[in-house]
Amino acid sequence: MKRLIIIGASGHGKVVADIARLRGYEDILFLDDNQDLTNCGKYPVVGKSSEINKFDGNVIVAIGNAKIRQKLQQSIDSTRLVTLIHPDAVVAEDVSISYGSVIMAGVIINSGTVIRKGCIINTASSVDHDCNIGEFCHIAIGAHLAGSVKIGNKTWIGAGAIVSNNIKICDNCMIGAGAVVIKDINEGGVYIGVPARLTTVFEKL
Repeated sequence: MKRLIIIGASGHGKVVADIARLRGYEDILFLDDNQDLTNCGKYPVVGKSSEINKFDGNVIVAIGNAKIRQKLQQSIDSTRLVTLIHPDAVVAEDVSISYGSVIMAGVIINSGTVIRKGCIINTASSVDHDCNIGEFCHIAIGAHLAGSVKIGNKTWIGAGAIVSNNIKICDNCMIGAGAVVIKDINEGGVYIGVPARLTTVFEKL
């Protein structure tokens, strides 16, 4: 029986479980450090994240926080980590997607794009041709990246945000919901508005 262990019993975890089911996983289990949880949707929570080696099967970390997702994913044997792509996503044949990433329903990823490990490409977002998405990024619901965009590690592109073509965004940024990025971003922090402007500087994530 094909088994997947999902770390993170949350709403995001439920969506990941549904993709896993559509991709043929028959046995889906959750691990979560909240010991009060007994299930996530219809699936059982069987232990804490630290107990991952007690269970056989493939693994994916379904936690939105990039730092936590990175820490947990790096503690797991990479040969166990999988990538999940919803059957209703449109992904060009030459796109490269690394392990631990999840591609949700309605996503479009066009030719020449590279998506590195531990990324979330969320519902109905789009990533156009020749983009390069760093490790542990989150492209949120309905966000759109134009062609040849480069996104640094652990950067969050908020719901409905737009990044214009040929833009580079550095590591450790949060682009607010609905923001429009029209020039390169070289300092980690929070950017909001149209056009996007820096509001909070991050020392280091």
